[in-house]
Amino acid sequence: MPELVYPPVILAAKTLFRALDLRLRVEGSHHVPRTGGAVLASNHVSYLDFIFCGYGAHESRRLVRFMAKDAVFRHKVSGPLMRGMKHIPVNRAAGAGSYASAVTALRRGEVVGVFPEATISRSYTVKELKNGAARMAQEAAVPLLPVALWGTQRLWTKGRPRTLTRRHTPITILIGEPIDPAAYPDGNALTAELRTRLTALVDRVQREYPDQPAGPDDAWWQPAHLGGAAPTPEQAAELDRPGRRTPTS
Repeated sequence: MPELVYPPVILAAKTLFRALDLRLRVEGSHHVPRTGGAVLASNHVSYLDFIFCGYGAHESRRLVRFMAKDAVFRHKVSGPLMRGMKHIPVNRAAGAGSYASAVTALRRGEVVGVFPEATISRSYTVKELKNGAARMAQEAAVPLLPVALWGTQRLWTKGRPRTLTRRHTPITILIGEPIDPAAYPDGNALTAELRTRLTALVDRVQREYPDQPAGPDDAWWQPAHLGGAAPTPEQAAELDRPGRRTPTS
């Protein structure tokens, strides 16, 4: 079927990137196969990550079908767009159907985008990963590609006000070498390898990032282990603990 929604959305996004003069750096885009199925497994630091992860596949002329929570598909604005772009809704209470839809898409030759941390990492380090991305790559017999994003959290992330009109922000998209799922005995082993590679890529993009915080009030977007003011992984886990009350809850 013709793609009636996705190309105009991409054009609008690229126009916005130019208007904001985002300093986009994409590396490793040649790893995205030009034909056939593949899983892109990205770290998650921003509500906008799907836009930039998908942009990383642009050079290969691939449209990425992202797995996203079903509430986004029920929204009156985002819902028609998500369905039009053929993204895959995820019902966390009944995930088997979403998983099956993703595997079917992969076998059909689609590129599927997944955020295996499941939620945004407040610490900006790689959290424990769910094994769904690895299992679907194994079941569909397609490559699994780690993707590291950095800088996107400065535009819109959990617990911070949106700054969608922020200009000149560096955004890094680093796509790692494909992992052959056939080389691993099960989903857990493949997930462990994915986390190792993803952690290394994220650490690299953080250390190579061209900007530094302008001062103590701007240090919130830098991880604690690099001298920033973001929560440590342990503090972030406490903030994400179910039932935890915050001043605004």
